[in-house]
Amino acid sequence: MPLFSSASIPARLRWKNLSSFPSPSPSPPVSFSVLSVSSPTRTHPNENNHHHQDPIEEEPPLPNQLFKSAPQLGSYKSGDRTFYSLIDNYADSGDFRSLQTLFDRMKRERRVFVERSFIKVFKAYGKAHLPEKAVDLFHRMAGDFQCTPTVRSFNSVLNVVIHEGMYRFALEFHADVVTSRKSISPNVLTFNLVIRAMCKLGLVDRAVESFREMPMRRCVPDVFTYCTLMDGLCKEDRIDEAVLLLDEMQIEGCFPSSVTFNTLINGLCKKGDLGRAAKLVNNMFLKGCIPNEVTYNTLIHGLCLKGKLDKAISLLDRMVLDKCVPNDVTYGTIINGLVKQGRVVDGVQVMVSMEERGRCANEFVYSTLISGLFKEGKSEEAMKLWEEMSQKGCKPNTVVFSALIDGLCREGKPDEAKKILSEMVNNGCMPNAFTYSSLMRGFFKVGDSHKAILVWKEMADNSCRDSDVCYSVIISGLCEVGKLKEAMMVWKQMLGRGCKPDVVTYTSMIHGLCNAGSVEQGLKLFNEMLCEESASNPDVITYNILFHALCTQSSISPAIDLLNNMLDQGCDPDSVTCNIFLKALRVKLDPPQDGSQFLDELVVRLCNRQRTDATSKIVELMLQKFLPLKASTWEKVVRALCKPGKVRVAIDKCWSDVFS
Repeated sequence: MPLFSSASIPARLRWKNLSSFPSPSPSPPVSFSVLSVSSPTRTHPNENNHHHQDPIEEEPPLPNQLFKSAPQLGSYKSGDRTFYSLIDNYADSGDFRSLQTLFDRMKRERRVFVERSFIKVFKAYGKAHLPEKAVDLFHRMAGDFQCTPTVRSFNSVLNVVIHEGMYRFALEFHADVVTSRKSISPNVLTFNLVIRAMCKLGLVDRAVESFREMPMRRCVPDVFTYCTLMDGLCKEDRIDEAVLLLDEMQIEGCFPSSVTFNTLINGLCKKGDLGRAAKLVNNMFLKGCIPNEVTYNTLIHGLCLKGKLDKAISLLDRMVLDKCVPNDVTYGTIINGLVKQGRVVDGVQVMVSMEERGRCANEFVYSTLISGLFKEGKSEEAMKLWEEMSQKGCKPNTVVFSALIDGLCREGKPDEAKKILSEMVNNGCMPNAFTYSSLMRGFFKVGDSHKAILVWKEMADNSCRDSDVCYSVIISGLCEVGKLKEAMMVWKQMLGRGCKPDVVTYTSMIHGLCNAGSVEQGLKLFNEMLCEESASNPDVITYNILFHALCTQSSISPAIDLLNNMLDQGCDPDSVTCNIFLKALRVKLDPPQDGSQFLDELVVRLCNRQRTDATSKIVELMLQKFLPLKASTWEKVVRALCKPGKVRVAIDKCWSDVFS
């Protein structure tokens, strides 16, 4: 029988080729001073004086007299300690071939196997990303090596499997050993690992059940148990349950750590509940937990998500006063938030403050600022920042190069962007789909479709994987310049390669077909779009293209039917939608209509569906165009939009917005 066969493993838990330790590329022989040998060939101990070289399976250089010169002491023999030391060394170096040979010799000499050695090998398997080997060896500990595994061995293997992200298999392994065989009695660490696997799989209810089972198994949850379960609840948007666990753990005498508070603060910030997050920070101080970088970064990120950038910057100053050093994540979060709000100049000032505090800006910060400066029309400042980046020794990566190329294309300078692309390749940075799509968009913007197509071909030659974004850009660009035939060829190529068109790609093709007068083909493609997944659901731009095409053909009745479909699909009309229908009602009907009745009915339908944002926008448009609403409609709008006691304030604000 081979040394490491899989006979003892349940069929559903077996892997292929588990009959032995893995045989990686040969490692150099490990030298141990206590052995003082280095011979490449060895004599088998059962062959006496007949020396035989075995080039396939070599044993470690272990002189027989080292292990047989002293009497047996109980169940142990003199020399066992050396075997254990060799196991540790071979496991640390990942020399599994030598481990197999060593285990084979220990079995022949009836040496005692100890659990500590197996745990060492399990960890070596984890380091080598071989969880299946660890499971195999665990199942054979008792039968082949006469070493009864305990919960320590089980936890070691379970941790290896979970660390590799094999969460479902970890639960099957746990169920087989603990639930079915009942050969292992779990401890707190076992529950912590199982709860973590369940939370990673989104099985939070099962995780809660396991958590409640712990007292029945005489296991007291520790801070890691609570943190793991809180994190799982927060990720499932069950924040209130997670916060209740904080009170429960303190009642049970388990004191929360900074990680506990950070987990809850992160969940509350993602939900936008900054008030409760701030209270938790105060609670941290009361419990003797000092906020760390993670705490501050989480709060700053939450403030940036809510658009409260000034408070985020103030928190940055408080962070410094509390002797908590801001890191790249801190500064990057604030700068990114400022750029998204159109405050790129303030973002540059934060970068200057960052450098004054002795921290150099990284590639993420530079790419964010360069992109923001171009979007705000500050191309000169963007190029100056690019030059400063090189002068300060910060080597640009693909993201920074792509930001610069995209910015130059936005400025209508695709030829300059093409030169930057060549510089990018020369510096060893490979362009990605975003880089090429920006360049194609730039050439289409200046009307040079030929160069855009050349970029598309260059992308294919450089083995850059086609993406939905690239297909969307090339199809949209070809349709805009009237090259519908070429766009259809790219469309078919896209479908042939298994790429699913997104809403932008569908809309571009529909726009091209409608512009070419093929409205029926556009509607057919639109119906195909409705049958696809939610990622390709038509948006208001898609509907407006079809509304305009139908109304241009005086097909107002089909356009209204399509509007009803739009409302049923949960897509709200905007001012463009209203203007398309108002123009059609005035120009295409005989006698013409001003459209007030049409918009009044649309407002009522939106009110009934509780679509308050769309309702308010259409009412505002009607006020701007002096189109009257019925009194009954006004009543519906006021009830839908205004809270009791604030009606007058809402009306005054509405009139102020109209006439400002």
